[in-house]
Amino acid sequence: MSTEQTWTLGALLDWTAKHLAQKGSESPRLDAEVLLAHAVGCKRIDLYGARFAEGATSEIRQRYRHLIRRRIEGCPVAYLVGKKEFYGLEFQVGPDVLIPRPDSEHLVIEALSVAKAIEAPRILDVGTGCGNLAVTLAKNLTAAKVTAIDKSAGALSIARGNAAHQGVAERIRFLEGNLFSPLNEFERFEIIVCNPPYIPTGEIKNLPPGVRDYEPAQALDGGLDGFEVFERLVDDARARLTEGGWLLVEIGAPQESVARSKIARFIDYDLAATTKDYSGHPRVLKARRRPLAD
Repeated sequence: MSTEQTWTLGALLDWTAKHLAQKGSESPRLDAEVLLAHAVGCKRIDLYGARFAEGATSEIRQRYRHLIRRRIEGCPVAYLVGKKEFYGLEFQVGPDVLIPRPDSEHLVIEALSVAKAIEAPRILDVGTGCGNLAVTLAKNLTAAKVTAIDKSAGALSIARGNAAHQGVAERIRFLEGNLFSPLNEFERFEIIVCNPPYIPTGEIKNLPPGVRDYEPAQALDGGLDGFEVFERLVDDARARLTEGGWLLVEIGAPQESVARSKIARFIDYDLAATTKDYSGHPRVLKARRRPLAD
C-alpha cells in the first residue's frame, strides 16, 4: 500500500480488495469494505457515492494498514472491528466470546416458533457467549423471562453490555456457572436453547486459523467425540424443562444421526424433525419434554 501517491477511499478499497484476494481471503471485497469503514468511522455503504473519491488521510491509511495486516495474519474481521451482526441486531464481540454465525439464527427462529403458543415463556440460554441468543429472544419476545448462563466472566461482561445496548438488560438475568449449576433446584423453563461446543478435540487443529487461533477454545472443544457437553446438556435438561417444554440445540452438520440417537435414548423426550441451516445442512435438534406419567 504505497503512500507516495494521493489515495482516495475508492482507490484504497479497490487496491486492498485485490491484495486480500491474493492473500487467500474468502471474502476480500467485504473484508476490505468493513475494515475501511471502521478505519474511517463510517457505515460501509457510506464508502460509496461521494465519499468514494474522498481523499484518504495519512491517519486513515495508517489505521487501515494495521487492520489489514492483522487480517492477513488471520484475525477475524469481527474481532478487528469489535462487532458482528446477528438476526438484524449488532453485537459487540471480543476474544472472550465465539463470533455469532448466521446458522445459529435458526435457534432463534425455532425458539420464536414454539414460543408463539406460550403467553410468557421462561427461556434459558445455556452457554450464552456474547448473549446473541438471549438478547435476540428478549428483543423479540417482550413478555419472555430470559435467563442466560455462562462459565466465563469475560463472556458475561460482553453479554451484559449487549443486553444494555439493545435495551433488554432489565429483562435478562445473567448467571455465572457451568451448564445448569447456578440455578436453584426448583427452576423450570418452557424453552432451553444452547449452542454447545461440538468440535471434536482432535479436529480443532484442522479449523481455519481465524477460528483455531483466535476464538475461545472452550466455546469450540466438544471433547473427544464432540459430544461431551451435548450429552450432559441433554441429560440434565430433562429436570429443567416444564412438561411440554422444548430443548433446542445446535449441532455440527455431520453429527445429526449420532446426536439424535443420544436424545432418543431418553424416554422423556419426543424428537421433532431436524432444522436445516441456510446451506441445507442439519443444524438444530428439537426435543420436547413428555408429560410426566400419571
